[in-house]
Amino acid sequence: MIALQNPSSLYLTPTENREPYIRTTMNAEWWSTLESFDKIFWLIAIPSSVAFLIQLIATFFGGDVDADIDIDAEFDADTGIGFQFFTLKNLIAFFAIFSWTGLACIDADLGKSMTIVISITAGLAMMVVMASIFYFAHKLTQSGTLKLSNAVGTEGETYLTIPANRSGYGKVQIKIQGALRDLDALTNDNEDIPTGSIVKVVEVSSNNILTVTRN
Repeated sequence: MIALQNPSSLYLTPTENREPYIRTTMNAEWWSTLESFDKIFWLIAIPSSVAFLIQLIATFFGGDVDADIDIDAEFDADTGIGFQFFTLKNLIAFFAIFSWTGLACIDADLGKSMTIVISITAGLAMMVVMASIFYFAHKLTQSGTLKLSNAVGTEGETYLTIPANRSGYGKVQIKIQGALRDLDALTNDNEDIPTGSIVKVVEVSSNNILTVTRN
């Protein structure tokens, strides 16, 4: 006797095969219905949120998560000591909060002007929070619990360009006592040490500033 195929399977298979196409079509239709103003916020939200998550993971896991992202931008305002507002980390946080706040305002049917004002305010507030966190974290790294003298002889990576001939401060990422730290640095080299360069710590000053040389 010949076994009959389940009749329901004859109708499920074509539908199942069309599901990816249907989902793609629906997404395309959803995107096409958005206004240009909405699309701008979505285009900012997605990449900035991914970058923000990568940044958080790298921070909490001591920088062991490598992100193959080349950053060519340099921020001269970030070469000082103390409370630093315009840093790469803070700008990523700004755009992430700015975009999602804007989308929330759009969903609440607020006007464009109000949406922009609220979004910028939220983004700036997030930058203040981030700057405060890293400022106090930096202060903790300068306390007696962290012996920066242990950094002498170790290698790290330039986070912000270090001007030549001790003409200004830059930043390096270096692992000390098992944790990745962002520390201020100077160099005696005759050329600037650009972002991404491998450096070696040759000295730690009395005010906890590293002196490095390009490796």
